[in-house]
Formats: sequence, structure tokens, C-alpha cells
Amino acid sequence: MVLDQAPPNNSEAETAVLASILVDPEALSRVAAFLQPEHFFENRHQAMYRAALALDERREPINPITLAHELAREDKLEEVGGHAYLSQIVADLPTTVGVEYSARIIERDAVYRLLIEAAGTIARWGYEAGPNLPETLARSEALLLSLRGGERLRDFVSLRDLLESFLGPPDEDDAEGLQEPARTGFMELDQLLVGLKKSDLVVLAARPSVGKSALALAMSRNLAIGQGGKVALFSLEMSAEQVATRLVSAEAEVPSQRLPYGQHTETEEGRISRAIGVLSRAEIYIDDTPGGTVAEIRAKARRLAHEVGLDLIVVDHMQLVHGGAGSGLDVNRVAEMSYISRSLKELARELEIPVLALSQMSRAVEARQPHVPLLSDLRESGSIEQDADIVIFIYREDMYVRQEDWEDMHPESPEGYQRGLAQIIVAKHRNGPVGTVNVRFRRDLAKFEDLLVYTEDAPAPAAALPGVEPDWNGAGADTPPSYLRNDDPS
Repeated sequence: MVLDQAPPNNSEAETAVLASILVDPEALSRVAAFLQPEHFFENRHQAMYRAALALDERREPINPITLAHELAREDKLEEVGGHAYLSQIVADLPTTVGVEYSARIIERDAVYRLLIEAAGTIARWGYEAGPNLPETLARSEALLLSLRGGERLRDFVSLRDLLESFLGPPDEDDAEGLQEPARTGFMELDQLLVGLKKSDLVVLAARPSVGKSALALAMSRNLAIGQGGKVALFSLEMSAEQVATRLVSAEAEVPSQRLPYGQHTETEEGRISRAIGVLSRAEIYIDDTPGGTVAEIRAKARRLAHEVGLDLIVVDHMQLVHGGAGSGLDVNRVAEMSYISRSLKELARELEIPVLALSQMSRAVEARQPHVPLLSDLRESGSIEQDADIVIFIYREDMYVRQEDWEDMHPESPEGYQRGLAQIIVAKHRNGPVGTVNVRFRRDLAKFEDLLVYTEDAPAPAAALPGVEPDWNGAGADTPPSYLRNDDPS
């Protein structure tokens, strides 16, 4: 009978993965995104893999000596077989090629073992023959569906692949990596920040439905199209298809609600075709794995940076990231958020590219007048403010004040109601000035746009990016820019 057999496992695959990690510095990054310690069948292999994750977390090299030392610190070296076993699995390893395949075998067998365990549990419920059959069936279905957690991990999908079904594959683009700071594509914001610098952790925060994702997508689009940059987008809230739809909607200026149904005019069809053609050239790689961990994000970003090069990483959003294995955290969300923000900063420094992390804000901003965000409103952890090099808030007054109420409060200037106007507030800037930039927000398209308030004597913001001090509005160093003054008519 099958019940007399040993549970599915493959000792050769487990030792091959562990030995590859010991001899190949890139092996762990290729498997850490999906392989967890509990996937290993043998307890000693679980301990060895967990020790390797701990070394990687501290950015220490992984080899037989360092792994043995880490195991000895945990009093598990003799339990796994000592130095002799580490040397043996390395000597028996024929090649490190195919480490991902071996890791997938381990993951698959782990899911089969869970399936066997779930079947036993369901069988026990059946023998109990409880009075509430619908509840038992619902519990059984939920248990089986939970096993798909092992299959939930998806990988990056290129935006051009998502759009191929519309226009076919685009021409190859041979754009090289960026040689200047990454620009957001918003003129005054780029002038204020002088671009997003390498190794910066940029936190973009706002209350729900204010436009965090829309602004992050606009920045990703502007970087990929305007500079030929390469963007890794970890979308923990929206599917890759939803991200692509929103990008097409904003580019074509057609509401996203109507895109899937084809209810467009001939003019809109033309704009949609052109938008898809433009976006198909954008090197934006989207990973929509829900509930991703820091280790998964780090491993995938490392691999993509190695394979295609990266100029920006976007995480949407931080509160949906989990600490995961190796974080050493109990169920303490504040400590976990501190770990996540610190890890994202370390990732930015390791890969030497900016990381744009979206963040929710606390309800405190709703309870005071005015509702302008403050650094203290960052949700769940003050360490986000500490770790971030730049903190950006989005504020839209028309979300809190109706036009009728504005006219009652300002009878002398009823035309001053700022419908569709958003403020991008740079509340922290470790290496530069803070300030506020006004942009237009088009609610029907979830799209941010420049107000284009520059005068003829104002220099283009991009001119300041290579490292030259910006000439604020051409008025001299003693004249502050418009976003730091209160007399800006916009």
C-alpha cells in the first residue's frame, strides 16, 4: 500500500542544492526566492539551509568553513554530521548547473508531503462524521486550497510580454545602463531631488486611494521610456495584468474601466495602439507574487540585476511585505517593519540602485486640520523615516474639502478651489533640500502630470542632473525656487 511507503523526498537533490550553495556564490540567490528550510525532508538539511540563509542575511560569504562555524554557534554542527559531512557533499557534487531544478524537486516533494498530511486530516474529519457536513466540506476545501501557497510564487513578467498579445513583439532595444541619476519625469521634482541617486531608499507614502501606485507607475514609465532605464516592480497588491492596464490607460488617456471591454471610439483605438507601442519598448519587469518576503524580493532583484541590469526597484507596498525566514522576528509588526525598511535600504546599497518603496500612513492625518501629512504619520514604524534617504508624501486637498465647502469658507475667492491639483511633498531629503511640488492629478485616468509652469528663462531640470548645481529659475543662488515659496500662483 502507498501508506507503507516513505513520504516523497529526494536526498540527492537536497545535498546537491546545499553543496551548490557552498561552492557557488550565486546559487543561493537563484533558489532563495522560493525554497524554504521546511521544504527539506531531513532535519540536518533544514538546519544547514537555515544557517546559509542566516549567513546571507549578514552578507557573509558561504562556504564549508563559515557554514560549519554558523552551525557550531547553534550547537548543531555535530547533529548534521560535522565537518566530514560538509566536505563529503561538496566532494560528491558533480556540477552546480541545474541547482534551480534540484530545488524545484525539493519544493515539489514538500508539497506532496503536505498533501498527504492534509489527506489524513480530511480522512479523520470524514470518520468523525460530524453533524455539519457543509462546514466539514468547507474546511476540507480550504485546507486543500492552502497547499497552493507553495505554488503561489510567480516570477517577473516583462511589460512587453504582457502587451505582446496586442501588437506582437517589439523591436529589440539596445539601450545601455543609465550613466546619470534616475529621473522621475516630473520637472520640478527632478530639480528638487536632482534625480534618484544610486543606493537611495525613497519612501513614497500616502493614505489609501490618494495615488501612491499611480505616481510610482508614472515614475517607472518615465524612467523606462524617457531614459531607457530598467525597472523591477514588485506589485504585492495588483496583478501584473492590472498594472499593464493602468499603464496603458494613463498612456492612452482612456479610462481603465473601459479598456477590457473594447468600447472605444476610433480616435481612442488609435491612442491605445500608440500607447501599447510606446510601452512595449519599456523594460519594466513586474513580479506580482502576493505576500512576498524580504528574502524573495532580494533574491529576485539580485538575479534580475545580474541578468538584465536594473536602474530602479519599486515595492508596492511595504506593509504587504513579510519578514520571512531568517528575520529572527516574533509576531511583532513594528519590529518586522523596521527589519523590512532596513533590508530594503541594504538592498539599494548592495545593488547600487535606488529603491522606491510605497508605504501606507496612519489615520492620524485624517483627524487633524489641515490634513497635510507629517513624518510622524508613517505607519507602524519610525524606522522607515530613519532608514529612508528621501520621504515623499502625496496630498490632495480635494479629497478632504468639497468645492461647496471651499466656496463657503472663501467667498472672496471661490475660483481658488484646487480641483485636480496634487502636492508632492518632499518631507525628508538626506542629501538635499525639502519642499513641495504642485502637479496635476487626473482622477479618471489615475494619472499625474506636470503643471508646466516654467518660464523661458528657467533651465530644464535635466540639466542639473549630471551633478551641476541647479540654477533656481535662473534667478541666482539667493532666490529660492517656487516650490519653497508661498507666492506660487499655481
